[in-house]
Amino acid sequence: MALEKGAVVDGIVTGITNFGAFVSLPENKVGLIHISEVSNVFVKDVHDFLKVKDKVTVKVVSVDEKGKIGLSLKALMPPAPMQERKPGHSFENRHFEGKRFEGGNKHFEGGKRFEGKKRFEGKSFHGAPRPTGPVSFEDKLSRFLKESDDRLLDLKRNTESKRGGRGARRGD
Repeated sequence: MALEKGAVVDGIVTGITNFGAFVSLPENKVGLIHISEVSNVFVKDVHDFLKVKDKVTVKVVSVDEKGKIGLSLKALMPPAPMQERKPGHSFENRHFEGKRFEGGNKHFEGGKRFEGKKRFEGKSFHGAPRPTGPVSFEDKLSRFLKESDDRLLDLKRNTESKRGGRGARRGD
């Protein structure tokens, strides 16, 4: 019986690596179960799911022209249950009340233009201390844009001083 894509066969795990497990198949053939095909949940270490000399039933997912056989345990498992999301945490339920974000390194908060002139006096380079507790996406985005504008302003000031200022001629 030649192994074909889609065939379900029994085998014995002969070796485990960090990228998957090798399985001895009928007719003295060897196939590989890639780490992504071991289970329908995240697999950090194949040893958590398989051991050498385990008997497994696998599905052949590929056979290339060189004779390499790709196997899957995941294809024979029922789909993993979807994690239930909390109401109000999906992207569709988010809205940006009174906030507009436009290009040009300027951002808008509550309909008012923010020019990046506020500074964090006496604070660390990265800005104000982080608030504790849950932070909304809008707050994170606003904070990121504010810090980016501040860094860009500092960078521009630094490079202008090295070039001689705003359009000033050298040697006059």
